[in-house]
Amino acid sequence: MSNNRIKFASKLGLIAAAAGSAVGLGNIWRFPSQVADGGGAIFILLYIGCILFFGIPLMMGEFIIGRSGRANASGSFQKLAPGTRWKWVGRLGILTAFLILGFYVVVCAWTMEYILQSATGQLMSLENFAHNFNELRQNSTRQIVWVLAFTLLTAFFILSGVKRGIEQSAKILMPLLFLILIVLGIRSLTLPGASEGLEFLFKPNIKTVKSTIFLDAMGQAFFSLSLGMGAMTTYGSYFRDDSNLRQTAVQVSVLDGLVAVLAGVVIFPAAFALTQLPDTIVSSLVAGGPGLLFITIPELFNQLPLSSLWSTLFFVLLAVAALTSAISLMEVVTSYLHEEFDMLRRNAVTFVAMGIAILGVLASISPTFFDVLDNTTAKVMLPLSGFFISLFIGWYLDRKITFAQLTNDGKLPMSVRFLQSYVFILKYIAPIAIVLIFIYGILF
Repeated sequence: MSNNRIKFASKLGLIAAAAGSAVGLGNIWRFPSQVADGGGAIFILLYIGCILFFGIPLMMGEFIIGRSGRANASGSFQKLAPGTRWKWVGRLGILTAFLILGFYVVVCAWTMEYILQSATGQLMSLENFAHNFNELRQNSTRQIVWVLAFTLLTAFFILSGVKRGIEQSAKILMPLLFLILIVLGIRSLTLPGASEGLEFLFKPNIKTVKSTIFLDAMGQAFFSLSLGMGAMTTYGSYFRDDSNLRQTAVQVSVLDGLVAVLAGVVIFPAAFALTQLPDTIVSSLVAGGPGLLFITIPELFNQLPLSSLWSTLFFVLLAVAALTSAISLMEVVTSYLHEEFDMLRRNAVTFVAMGIAILGVLASISPTFFDVLDNTTAKVMLPLSGFFISLFIGWYLDRKITFAQLTNDGKLPMSVRFLQSYVFILKYIAPIAIVLIFIYGILF
């Protein structure tokens, strides 16, 4: 399996980088809204089940493709399936990563602006938080400045390389993310009346369960793990030969799910403790999205002593989560241009950063363009990419390669039954599940 391709230097760096790719803004705003609309603990249990039966196998599949191909997301498919059209699956993931960054940097721009407003006390002196956010969205100049700043920050880490940039940043940013989450969680739990929010989060509530809850849970597991956008395939190509792919997929999934649950522990107790109208706050949680992060949450923090401190910590948390994901997505596109078009890495980074900046500026100016990028990638491109990755592992790839990658050429124990079960999941169960997610996303 070994070649001269650069690899992550340590197991900690490998896990931190992969977990950083998976953990993003969706863990912090999408997961709480899904829980609020899905019966609390009922949704959480289904979400965990979907991670176990669909998320982890698909992540392992991307790792297998990346490490066995030892190339970018498209190049790995070309090496494993030369002369076929499977390379277009990798290219689909690369395009998806690029388009996601086009609107993702706009959300990151809002986050950076809110860090500034929180740290200076400006945010907590407001009377109308909705007006403040709407004003920001209408101020193209401010958004564009932050879009360019965040894009340059992400490009800096990519330009520093795999070991000094991606790996080292992940080893710092991921512990920082967990530290901030834990601090905010403790503060939220110490609020009077926080127990009601905790009960809402972890107690099954059959009355609020929707008929689509299973598909919602599956979609959340699929999207929160950064599957289908080339990130895990690209990072898999940097894994060392002795890396345990099964163990890594489980560890990354556990960390990703833990961040989501901790985000719920921060948001739900605070929401129930600081509002006299629980039904109103639940509606806000269900709505999710930017409104939850930039209107509802600041309103809650504004009621706390030292409100600027807690608000600043929260938005720094968002920025860290956003940055780790943005780094992985930019690396997907950069490695493709660097390897397939023989570009110098710094030229590839410059080219990608310019493209992302252009998309980000357009998404800042046009909310319609922002929504098109968001909906097209989430509802069409990600499910399609995941679907074809499942088919590739389940139907095309030689099982000897799958076995060699999952056992590190026989050095790790694995039963034949496990291999058969794994291939069966990716051959039949995962594709069917992804098709259901795709249809659901189009219709609803």
